[in-house]
Amino acid sequence: MAEPSTLARPYAKAIFELAREEKKLADWSALLKGIADAVRDPQVAAAIGHPAIGRGQLADVLIQAMGKAASDEAKNLLRLLVEYDRLKLAPVIQEQYEALKAEFESRVEVEITTATTVDGAQKETLVGAIRKRLNRDVDVQWQTDASLIAGARVRAGDLVIDGSVAGELDQLRTALTA
Repeated sequence: MAEPSTLARPYAKAIFELAREEKKLADWSALLKGIADAVRDPQVAAAIGHPAIGRGQLADVLIQAMGKAASDEAKNLLRLLVEYDRLKLAPVIQEQYEALKAEFESRVEVEITTATTVDGAQKETLVGAIRKRLNRDVDVQWQTDASLIAGARVRAGDLVIDGSVAGELDQLRTALTA
């Protein structure tokens, strides 16, 4: 069987294109988050694929749970995912949709891990430098990890910038043992 990311990709792309055309990127983000959260719920997860619950019945219950705010397209998406046994892919679809949305908005999620807590001015300086380096807006999540000793590690997708003392020591250790 194909990887979940491979199966989810066409759905995420189609939803993104529809949302972009309708200028409803945020609405679809909220809707996909709601569906993904529902799929993660243990009771809903147990109902998916259960032989006593028909696909139409499952779709109707989930559509009812979405409430009146859901558009016809959203209801159709839910029916489609249930009918083709793709409902379990909802979290992956959401993740890929958000990646497409971030790319479209020239935005990237960045994780910055520092050895100690960083004050406001230092945060602004670091975020400004990252924004300039990546040439994008950044959504930053801050973490602290004392094992870095000093400095910071920045992770933006596949890009990792390790300016920590622990990273420098690892490089030195590798160079000495090579």
